[in-house]
Parts: sequence; structure tokens; C-alpha cells
Amino acid sequence: MDLLKTIRVVPDFPRPGIRFMDITTLLENGEAFLYVINNLVARYRGAGVTHVVGIESRGFIFGAALASHLGVGFVPVRKLGKLPVETIQRTYELEYGNATVEMHRDALNNTDRVVIVDDLLATGGTLRASRELVEDLGATIHEVWVLMELGFLPGRKGLEGVPIHSELLIEE
Repeated sequence: MDLLKTIRVVPDFPRPGIRFMDITTLLENGEAFLYVINNLVARYRGAGVTHVVGIESRGFIFGAALASHLGVGFVPVRKLGKLPVETIQRTYELEYGNATVEMHRDALNNTDRVVIVDDLLATGGTLRASRELVEDLGATIHEVWVLMELGFLPGRKGLEGVPIHSELLIEE
């Protein structure tokens, strides 16, 4: 299946010069969505994964579906202030400032093996911060999975040593 054809490109969003990759059209397409979930499940079934870590917000969609199919736990990485009990946090740089993500302090431990899931790898700040949260709790990262990777951006920098799988690699 040509997944790229199911993704809407929105020019100049959220600001001029940006080509926003809108995955809502993929999610609305039952055949395409099922195709992605089936690929995810096939990739990680039998890999010894104990938890799926999903990054807010689109990583929740794919990550929760994967965790459900594998029969393992789902751990959300959320924006600052959205989790109700003790958390660990990581702040990372954006083009215009900083952002912070957090995870419950008791979500993972050193016996856990995780897949980190998100929709997009672009500059990599959120994935790097999420990697640090997982590693700070002692868990092992089996792999990072993203639906799309913008290969012309430095997203993989800072993720060295962690296997990354992209369903779609976009080079332009």
C-alpha cells in the first residue's frame, strides 16, 4: 500500500514555508489504518516487548493499538502538567523556545523492554526527551517506531545507539 497517498500535505501550516503532513486522512481510511497497525503488530510480536511508550498525541493512537494487540502495557509521554502523580520530566528545544514532556516515575523499571511510538521524526527533540525518560527509569529501548521520518531534517541526531524504524521516509 502506498501510505503516502493517504496523507494530506497542508502547505504553509502552521506557518509559511512548512508543509504539514496531516495523518488524519490516513486514520480516516480504514484500510490504510489497519495496514499500519498490522505492520506494527507483525514487527513487534515475539520481540519481548513489555510496554509501548506513546508520545502525545498521535503516538497515543498507534501506540495504544499496538499495546492492545501485543497484550502489554501502554505508557504515555505527556506534555507538562497533564499527569496526576509524581513524574520525571525532560525539557527540549523547539524552534521558538522550549517544551517539556513527562512520564510517571513508576511507569517503567529495569526489567522492562519498550518500543517508543510516535507519528513523526523531524528534528527529534520530543523523541530524544522521551528516550531519556525511558532510560532514566532503567528500561531498555527495543526500538523507536515512527510512521514518517523527514530524512532531510536532523531527527536521528541524538538518537544514536537506538534502532529506529520508519514506515515512510520522506527525503524532500
